[in-house]
Amino acid sequence: MNNPVPVMEKRDFLKWFLDQYQLKRRECAWLLNFLMSDDVLMERVHFVEQAEFCPKALMISANDVDNVPFAFHKNQHVTMDAEKSFHDIRLNRNEDIYVQLNFKDKQSIPQYMAVLEENPFLPVNEEEANINSLLAEMFLDQSILSYRIDILEKDIDQALIRGDEDAFHELVKQYKSLKAL
Repeated sequence: MNNPVPVMEKRDFLKWFLDQYQLKRRECAWLLNFLMSDDVLMERVHFVEQAEFCPKALMISANDVDNVPFAFHKNQHVTMDAEKSFHDIRLNRNEDIYVQLNFKDKQSIPQYMAVLEENPFLPVNEEEANINSLLAEMFLDQSILSYRIDILEKDIDQALIRGDEDAFHELVKQYKSLKAL
């Protein structure tokens, strides 16, 4: 993950979340409290969207949404049994756990957005990746061009200060050809 969220921030968020929202199944609250009680586990907890693509995921829903109350995904196996997920998490403390919390208007909640991480397991959209690559290349080309124009402008100024007419005319010619791009 690019910018890991500190354990304290994740723990504070979960405390806030459990205080603010009623979960569809109370075992989910127990499970989240279990995660909060262990720094080693909290280090491995990542809040993401579309957790079904992750190798090990918890999906937990509050009462205010129409999502499944609870699901535990591990390597394409899915269970709705919170106790099985608890035992798996307890016995495999070295595995990352991707948590998807479903609750109303979550994208507008700053506490949630502060702990939300990018899901590294989302399938790659080739078309979007190609467009992003092309945009990055265009931006880089434009930046290089701007830099070269800035250097030429300074060189032209220096040629004027030195009174070097030949250099001045050559630099202006280069400048005009770059500006035409």
